[in-house]
Amino acid sequence: FPVTIVRSCTAAMFLSLHALGIGKGDEIICPSLTWCSTANAVLYRGAKAVFCDINPDNFCMASENIFKKITRRTRAVIVVHFGGFAVDVQKMRTELPPNLAIIEDAAHAFGARYPNGEPVGSSGNLVCFSSYANKNLSTAEGGAVALFGKKEADKIRSLRQHGLPIDAWKRFTHPKTILFSAALKELGYKANYTDLQAALGRVQLQRFSSMQSHRSQIATLYEQFIKTNLPEVLPQTGLTCDRHAKHLFPIRIKKNSRITRDRVLKELRKRGVGATIHYAPLHKMPLYKNPKKNKLPVTDEVSSEILTLPISASIQKNEAIWVCKKLLENLK
Repeated sequence: FPVTIVRSCTAAMFLSLHALGIGKGDEIICPSLTWCSTANAVLYRGAKAVFCDINPDNFCMASENIFKKITRRTRAVIVVHFGGFAVDVQKMRTELPPNLAIIEDAAHAFGARYPNGEPVGSSGNLVCFSSYANKNLSTAEGGAVALFGKKEADKIRSLRQHGLPIDAWKRFTHPKTILFSAALKELGYKANYTDLQAALGRVQLQRFSSMQSHRSQIATLYEQFIKTNLPEVLPQTGLTCDRHAKHLFPIRIKKNSRITRDRVLKELRKRGVGATIHYAPLHKMPLYKNPKKNKLPVTDEVSSEILTLPISASIQKNEAIWVCKKLLENLK
C-alpha cells in the first residue's frame, strides 16, 4: 500500500484532512489527552476539533464515547494510539457510521500491531506516523501517511510539494518532465521530506527490530517491579504485548496514594529521573477551552494522575532499576 513521506506527523495529519476535503464548518472528533498537533491540524483546515473522552485503562478513545459527539457536521475522527497502544480500528470501523472517515494519529505507534496481528499502518485508513527525534524510529524530524487509496496518496504527494504533480528528482533527472512542472492547479505546501532524512531512516529500519526488543525488556522490567512493589500505581494496558510500541511507559498514580502525582514528579526530577507528563489535556487550554461543552470526566481524572517513566532503546537495565527504586522511595 502507498506510503507518502512528509515533513512531520503534523503535516501528515493536516494533508490527510486536506485530501479528505475537510474544511470550514466541518467537525472532527479527537481525544483531548494528546499532543496539541492532533487538534491543531484540524484548526489549520478551518474545521472544529470536538473532544471525546477516553478509556481509563488504555487512555484511548472508544466507539461508545465517539458516538456521543457525532453531529450532522461530523466528517471524521482522529484516533490516537496513545503511548503506542494500538486501538482496534477494525472493530471501530464496523461500529461507526460508514460515512465517517477514520484518521489514525500513530505518532507513538510505529512497530505496534493491531489486535488482528497486522502492523499499525495496514488498516486502510489514513495512518499518520512521526519520525521526530524522540520516536522509536527517528530521522530527527519527519512524518508519513500510510493508506490504501492511490487517489488520496497522489493528492498528498502533490500537496506536500507546492501542488506540483511531480517531484524535484523527476524534474531534474528526466528532461521531458520539466514540461509538466508548470501544471500547477491548486495551492500546495512546502511539506516534503529530504534525502538526508531518508538516509537516516534506512539505517534506523535496519536496527529497528533490536531497538524494539530492548524497549520490550525495559517495559517488562518496569511492569514487573510495579506489580510486585507498587499496588497504588496502574500502568497503561498492554505495555508488554505486541499491541504496544512502547514509545511511552505511562502510569497512573492513584489519588489515594501517600503523595500526589505532582509531588512524585518533582521528587523524581530532583533526583535526575527523566519522568514527565503526557499530556496536559487540550480541552483545558485557552485555545480550546469551552467549559459548557468540554466535560470529559475520565480525561480529567487520568490527566491528573498520569506520569511517564523514561523508556528508550538506549536506557540500560541498571538505569531502569534505579528509576524503579527512586519511584519506590517516593511512594513508600
